[in-house]
Amino acid sequence: MLCRETLQSVASTLYEVIDLAERCGSSDAVRHGTLQMQSDIDSLAAKLDLNLHDCALLVKTSLLSDATVPVVSAPELAVASVPVLNQQLNVRELLARLHIGNAEAKHRVVDSLLKVIREDEKSVLSVFSRSSILAMIQLLSAGKPKVREKAATIICLLTESASFETLLVSEGVLPPLIRLAKFGSLVGQEKAVITLQRLSMSSDAACAIVRHGGIRPLIDICQTSDSITQSAAAGALKNLSVLPKMRQSLADERIVKVMINLLDCGTVLGSKEYAAECLKNLTATNDHLRQSVITEGGLKSLLTYLNNPIPLEAAVEGVLDTKQATTSVIYKVSGPAEVKKLVGEFGCIPLLINLLEAKSTGARVVATQAITIVMSCPQNARELKKDEKSIPNLVQLLDPSPSNTAKKVCNCLFIDAFIK
Repeated sequence: MLCRETLQSVASTLYEVIDLAERCGSSDAVRHGTLQMQSDIDSLAAKLDLNLHDCALLVKTSLLSDATVPVVSAPELAVASVPVLNQQLNVRELLARLHIGNAEAKHRVVDSLLKVIREDEKSVLSVFSRSSILAMIQLLSAGKPKVREKAATIICLLTESASFETLLVSEGVLPPLIRLAKFGSLVGQEKAVITLQRLSMSSDAACAIVRHGGIRPLIDICQTSDSITQSAAAGALKNLSVLPKMRQSLADERIVKVMINLLDCGTVLGSKEYAAECLKNLTATNDHLRQSVITEGGLKSLLTYLNNPIPLEAAVEGVLDTKQATTSVIYKVSGPAEVKKLVGEFGCIPLLINLLEAKSTGARVVATQAITIVMSCPQNARELKKDEKSIPNLVQLLDPSPSNTAKKVCNCLFIDAFIK
């Protein structure tokens, strides 16, 4: 179809060229005037340039060779391989149309692509090229919000396949995504932030998001949104916090306070979990950020979250992982004596003892670390001895089995402190 339309356009332009050439050689040329003739020539030259551009695009996208494929008769359409072939040809034509026509035509193309993707995502992904991705990225800055939303939706779907992530970033997808996250409609913002969350799992993409000013829009969404967009923004920030060199940039935007607020008030499933993981990363090596957790009132929030029951709608293992992350933050910030005392006063000791029973070795290790550091406070040591589960759980940590790596943390100093 696209080949036929392009050839018809070329033929129409050539007829106009012939007509103009005949007029130039006739007596009408003088009557029409030189300026009019020059205007007609310039107009035709522009049409020819456009025709050449469209023809070159057809050759580049292999649609001309596809046009020579024999037409399939109606009964043959039932054959399984034929619809797949036709679908791929149709998708290639749609992708080529992203480069041809006005904004309204491209809007219709995006609609058609979305429909095809929902019906057969694999067929679309198999023929998506660099030029198609670039054209889709350009539509993220289109004049009409609906076009931007649909382009963001397609790009979001592309990021479900890891094979497109590097190409998307190299072709410049991050700046328009960040703009959409900041100024876009609710739908456009949601798709943009989910895409940023997925892309931020790559360290190179995460650094690029920070360079392009992506932290502030994500922070703002965490503070204002109460939808899946909030959870995705928190997830993206958590991914950024994995990189030590990004932590100061995050701290400059007051991320500690924002994550603590999410622990207190986050309503969307995943938001609190991402916040706890983010705080764990931020406090891993930075004493200043550890102090910030305390000065921003984060200790109470962490202990409250640790004390909360596991929500029924959440995956149990996932929440236990987050409880482990929360315990890790408590361990990191519990250096000062007054903090250790607060941990005990808030009733955290029984929670840490219960965490020693976790199936996860990591959870047992971090619980042991936290208990070791807070029990230097006499009040906490007495609380530990009173708990009837403390001795059995601690003895379990001394299991000589090679799989019990938590035993390494349960050292002699810990046992001596408990016996005292």
